[in-house]
This record gives sequence, structure tokens and C-alpha cells, in this order.
Amino acid sequence: MLSSNRNLPDTPGPGPLDGLLVVDFSRVLAGPFAAMMLADLGARVIKVERPGAGDDSRGYGPFLDGRSLYFARVNRGKESIALNLRDPGDLVLARSLAARADVLVENYRPGVMERLGFGPAALLAASPRLVYCSISGFGHSGPWSQRPAYDAVVQGMSGIMAITGVEGGARVKPGVPVADLAAGLYAFGGITSALLGRASTGRGTHLDIAMYDATVSLLEGAALSFLATGTDPGPIGNAHFSIAPFDTFRCRDREITICAANDELFAVLVTALGLPGLAVDARFAGNAARHAARDELKAELEVVLLTADAELWLDRLDLAGVPCGPICSVAEAVGSEQARARRMVIDAGGLPGPGNPVKASGYADPAVRRPAPELDQQGSALRAEFGPSPRSAGPA
Repeated sequence: MLSSNRNLPDTPGPGPLDGLLVVDFSRVLAGPFAAMMLADLGARVIKVERPGAGDDSRGYGPFLDGRSLYFARVNRGKESIALNLRDPGDLVLARSLAARADVLVENYRPGVMERLGFGPAALLAASPRLVYCSISGFGHSGPWSQRPAYDAVVQGMSGIMAITGVEGGARVKPGVPVADLAAGLYAFGGITSALLGRASTGRGTHLDIAMYDATVSLLEGAALSFLATGTDPGPIGNAHFSIAPFDTFRCRDREITICAANDELFAVLVTALGLPGLAVDARFAGNAARHAARDELKAELEVVLLTADAELWLDRLDLAGVPCGPICSVAEAVGSEQARARRMVIDAGGLPGPGNPVKASGYADPAVRRPAPELDQQGSALRAEFGPSPRSAGPA
């Protein structure tokens, strides 16, 4: 079942997943994101798309030179073949791909793959070593399993929107599609874990990843607060649900973040700001007291912070060892010296995109990577490689 990608043109070198064959039936974001991370780490990923239109995200902006950056960002390093799963000939080829795959990724609504003859039970019966990963809005069980879902729907239903924003303001979603990305990350982790399990048991598995589950799991402090107290938390702006000071603060020219998560850091912070008396102030004695009085504490700190520009305070706090940072624009973040040093902006076929955050010693982390494929770009070669051989094709 292993299929090396070393003979593919422009491959930057093997990664830790070199030799794995992944068939990617997914589209838009969550599934393609998971499969792209496998490709970034060396797996050979074959993307199966609809003839004519391909993945919906090929039509999503922004565009550069007529190419979708949205599509390019989560499909780099893959091969593309266009297959109509209702066409008998294409169906045979798709089954051949699945039979030789180590991993299959799909994000259709539960039941769709079964109706096409590609459900996990059927494929695992034929290929017991297959790791079959299903990503859907609400999972393959439960009363909501058949509900259609996009990222914003799941964010709204998961509680994430309810705790994002400021008290009394409109409910807002985070600026990135956290439901899709969280599901993709859990899928990536689940796939690699299942491959490790397969190495010892010889058996694959069906992974059932729900965007809803993934996003609910990210509620973290808000969920813990409700479970502990029974009080449903609302939005608290940029503050933390249980730690203070842990917030954004205004300086003369811009806002910064300051996170002093224990008594020692709090004492260092207020000393660096010239307010050592706050370290022994009964109102702020211990984290619980500081959190209860976090608005009052923030006002005290901002009286001083507003007297100078952010750069001065960041230098002073950094020197003292207080975790802090500016509120950067996207341009500042992707253009930073740190992003360059960590290769977090790469080139894929002339299109820029975020780099691979998984840095593995002993493996290359190339700044130039194979681009996302054009629709059916490798179709002819893949049909020749995975199509029925003359001996197995039967009589003419």
C-alpha cells in the first residue's frame, strides 16, 4: 500500500510521512487542511475532484493572477484527478485508489460516501489497514448528524460566538474559521495517531471528526467556568476567564498585551511600571482578588501606560521578563523577522502562503514548495498508474 513520492517532480525531499499514500476526497477547508499537513510532512496526497468545477474553493478569493489563494493555501503539494463517482469507469479508478491508499480523507455529510459505495465499513473490509478519516459538521452519530454545516454555523452553535466580543455588544465570531481549522487539526492528529496504532496492530480504523466537537473542545476556560459554577459565561473582551492581569492595555500610541499569570510576575510587572505599591495592595493580593477586581486593576495600570508609547513599555517589560507583545496587524505578523526566521511564509508555485508550523529535525523545511495542482493536472498519469492493467481489464 505504500507509494513513495520521491519520483515526483519538484518534490523538496522526504519528510517523516514519506511513503504514505493519501487519497483526499474532501473539499473547501477542514479536510483539505488536514491532508495538506500530511503532504507538508512528506505524504503523497492525491486529491479527487469533480470534473469541470473541482473543489468549490477554486472559486473563492482572494485571487492572484487568476488563481485562488484560498484553494492554493490548503492544497499545495497535492496531485489532482477529476473523477465522476457516478460514472462506472471513474468509479473503478476511485476504488483502485482507495484500495492502495494508506489514508482516505473525506468531508461529505454522513451517508453520502456509503451511497457511493465508499463508506468506511466497505473500504475497511476490503483494506483492513486503511485509516479512513471522516470530517463533518456534527459527526456520524447524534441527532444533528444530518445537519448541513459551514464554519460560521458551527461557531454559533458551539458557544464560541457567545463568548467572543465585549459585554453588551453584538456577538461576533473570531477572525479566522476556527471550527474548520480545529477539525482539520484534530483530523491530522487523529490520522497520525491511527497510523502509529496500525504499525503495532496491523489494523486501520475509521476516524469520525466533527467540527462541532472540535470547537466545543476549544471552549476551555469558559466551559470549565460553567461546569464548575453553573453560571453561563458571556463575553469579556480580551480579558482572561480566570487570570489577571491577562488582557490588552492602552499605551499612548497603540495597544499591547500583558500577561502576568502569577504573584511573582505581577510584582515584577508593577515594579517595572513604577507602581510597586500594587504588589502589596490588598485589592490585588492573589490572582483571585486581581481577577475579581480586573477592571479596577486595568485602570490603574493604564494610567501609567498611557504616558508613553508602546515601544518603551514593551522594551522595559521584556527586559524585566514579563510576557507582553504588541497588537500586530496581519502585515506586521507575516512580515516579522520571526516569521522569516521560522519560514512561516513560503512560496508555492509563485503564490505566497503560510508555512508549515511543524519543524522536525533531520527533515527539510523548504521555503519553496510544490504548488496546488490545476484541476485534473495529474489525471492522465494517475489513470495510467492506478487504472486496471490490461490483464485485469477483462475481455474487450
